[in-house]
Amino acid sequence: MGKTKLKIFSFFSGSGFLDLGFEKNGFDIELVNEFHSPFMAAYKYSREKMGLRKPKYGYFNIDINEFFSTRKDELLQDMDDARKDDSLVGFIGGPPCPDFSVAGKNKGRDGDNGKLSLSYIQLIINMQPDFFLFENVKGLWRTARHREFFEELKCKLHHAGYSTTERLTNALEYGAPQDRDRILLFGVKKELLGTLRQGNNLLNFDWLKYQTYTLSDIRSYNWPDTNPFVADNETECPEGLPEDLTVEHWFRANDVENHPNANDYFIPRGGLTRMQEVAEGDDSKKSYKRLHRWRYSPTVAYGNNEVHLHPYKIRRLSAAEAMALQTLPKEFELPDNMTLTNKFKTIGNGVPYILAAGIAKTIRDYLNSLEEAKE
Repeated sequence: MGKTKLKIFSFFSGSGFLDLGFEKNGFDIELVNEFHSPFMAAYKYSREKMGLRKPKYGYFNIDINEFFSTRKDELLQDMDDARKDDSLVGFIGGPPCPDFSVAGKNKGRDGDNGKLSLSYIQLIINMQPDFFLFENVKGLWRTARHREFFEELKCKLHHAGYSTTERLTNALEYGAPQDRDRILLFGVKKELLGTLRQGNNLLNFDWLKYQTYTLSDIRSYNWPDTNPFVADNETECPEGLPEDLTVEHWFRANDVENHPNANDYFIPRGGLTRMQEVAEGDDSKKSYKRLHRWRYSPTVAYGNNEVHLHPYKIRRLSAAEAMALQTLPKEFELPDNMTLTNKFKTIGNGVPYILAAGIAKTIRDYLNSLEEAKE
C-alpha cells in the first residue's frame, strides 16, 4: 500500500524555514510565494547550497493578492496539474504577524499585515486546496479583539467546506532551544474526512505525536539563573538538565564558529562596556538580553530594538548562532550579499525547523491515515 503523494503550495515563505520542515519529511514544495525580494533570494540560495529541487511551478515574488486577479487561472491550472497523479495539494503559510503581536504594532485586522491573514484565508477558500496550515503569533488567539477575528476566519473556512483543529504550540515542546509560542490552525476538506470529523471539528489529529517534551516538564527543571559575565570562559552543563534544549548544545551541533555566516553580526559603535555589565542569563530587560549557554533562549526575534548578547563573548549573536537557535540544519546558510538587517529579520520571522518538521510529520501521518481508512 503506497503512501499519499503530498504537494505544497507555500505562501509568505520567507527564506523557507517552514517549507524546509515539510520538504524534508514527505512533501514536495511545488510553488513558492514571497513578497520581500531579499527573502526570496535567500530561499533560492539556501536550496541551491543544500542541493534541493526547485519548485515545479516556480517562485512568485509578488503580493499574494495577485493570485486573486492576474494569477488566478494560472494558480488553478497548476493545482489541477499537481493533482493529476492523485496527489493531495496543500497550502501552508504564516502571514506577517506584527499587527497581532503585543510587542509589535498590535493594529489587528485593520493593519496592513493583519489584512494579509484575511487574504490568505480567502485564497484558501477560493482555490480549495485539499488541506492547509495557517501559522501565526499567540496574540491572535489570546487577545480578545484579535481572537474574535481569528474565530471569524475559522467560520469562513468552515462555511467553505473545511473541518479544522488548532493548538497553541511552543517550540520547546519539539526540542527547539527557545521559548516561542505559535498558534497553528490545520484544516482538511470535509469531503476527504468521512467519519474523521464532527461538524466543523477535525477528529483524531494527534498534535502531540512528535513532541518530545511537555511545557510542565520543561518548567520543572532547575535551570540556572544568572552567572557573572566572563568572556570566553568554559563551563559544563549542570547535571539533570536536558542538554538538547540549551543554547550551547545547538551552537556546538551547528559548529557555529565555522559556519559561513559566523561573522555576520552587528558591531555597535558604542556600548561595549554596557555589554560586559550584563550577566550571563540576564534576559530580564527588553533589550540587551544575554543568553545563558545552559538554558534555552527567549524567542528568537530581533525587531523593536531587541538585542540578544552572546553568553560568553563581548558581542551580539551572529546569524549562524541565531539560525542554530532556530534549529536549522547546519548546512543551511544565507547569502553574503544579504544585508545584516534582512538576515536577522528573516531568521526572526521563521518557524523553528524542528517544530516545522514535527508538524509536517504529524500532518503527513494524518493524511496517509485518511487514504488507509478508505482502502
